[in-house]
Amino acid sequence: MLYRILRYVIALLVGTAAYVGMDSLAPIIDPYLVSQFADLSEMSLTIARISVVVVGTVIGAIVGYLISSFLLQQGLAVAKRLERVLTHIPNQELIAGTIGLLFGLIIANLIGLAFNQIPIIGPYIPIILSAIFGYSGLRLMARKGPEMYGTYMKQWGAGDVSGSKKSRSFKVFGNSKSSEPESSHKLLDTSVIIDGRIKELCATGFIDGTLVVPVFVLNELQIVSDSVDSTKRNRGRRGLDILKEMQDANLVPIEIVEDDYDDLQEVDSKLMRLALEKNWKLMTNDYNLNKVAKVQGIQVLNLNELANVLKPALIAGEWIHVQVMKEGKEIEQGVAYLDDGTMIVVEDGRPYVGQDVEVMVTSILQTSAGRMIFARVDGGKV
Repeated sequence: MLYRILRYVIALLVGTAAYVGMDSLAPIIDPYLVSQFADLSEMSLTIARISVVVVGTVIGAIVGYLISSFLLQQGLAVAKRLERVLTHIPNQELIAGTIGLLFGLIIANLIGLAFNQIPIIGPYIPIILSAIFGYSGLRLMARKGPEMYGTYMKQWGAGDVSGSKKSRSFKVFGNSKSSEPESSHKLLDTSVIIDGRIKELCATGFIDGTLVVPVFVLNELQIVSDSVDSTKRNRGRRGLDILKEMQDANLVPIEIVEDDYDDLQEVDSKLMRLALEKNWKLMTNDYNLNKVAKVQGIQVLNLNELANVLKPALIAGEWIHVQVMKEGKEIEQGVAYLDDGTMIVVEDGRPYVGQDVEVMVTSILQTSAGRMIFARVDGGKV
């Protein structure tokens, strides 16, 4: 019912526009009508003029009704996209951006009054200024507004000393996640999502705060999942599936943010800028990103480093049972693996490829990129 009413409203608006247009064209059409109806009475000429306006208005209304369905579908599609975008924007940023837009438009119109009397281009200058100042105010307040709000809240809260008679209460704009400190947010990169261990880590309850996934990381996951390379395609789809499972489990809040940087091409560069601007921690398994981010002062949570810390400690001189899986790079070397995937380089292990042997740990090399164990064969099969 509402859809049909809107179609009639659009038809009425287009018909009204057609009437105004025909009325504006009257000085052009009138000489032609006078020449055609010169031999008739003044009444006939008046009727002809009215008929032209009425026919033009009716045609406009019919055209408006015919195109109304297309206009409504496009409008609803735009509204849905806008709704999805606004849903992912934190409430503080949305409110701050709206305030910035209003201030920008006010400043633009005040400045535009000074140029209004300029011939020809004068009336158009306020429109250009409104676009520039409105957009600038929107972007500036959307980025700096929540930070200013948080600073104000801290200062206001700090002023409430224990001896005051009145306690100050605050209403935080936004959902329950807005009450979390910004430092508790953890920014996920593509590698840590595809890795999959983050899902099990969330299930243990050791992860607190909100996990943040930027839209450009989702785009990269989609590109990888559409790759012609089957390995990359499977990794991308695995990452999307893991993210969906984490959302469905709802063990840890997951927030999708629309922040993007058109001046940057690399996803790693975008992640580091976003982490710096928002004061968020960055969670990654990428060795190079880990190093560069730390140089820039970003707090990095590396799951490989966490896994290394939690691995059972092995010490030099300890005997363990392993299966030599393949030959090593050096002469007479063999390679074995622990259950967690840690590689063991076995001296004199080449003759025992495919066999279970007892080896003695000689040394352990542990880095943020992983752990490598060196051992030698006892000589006896298990």
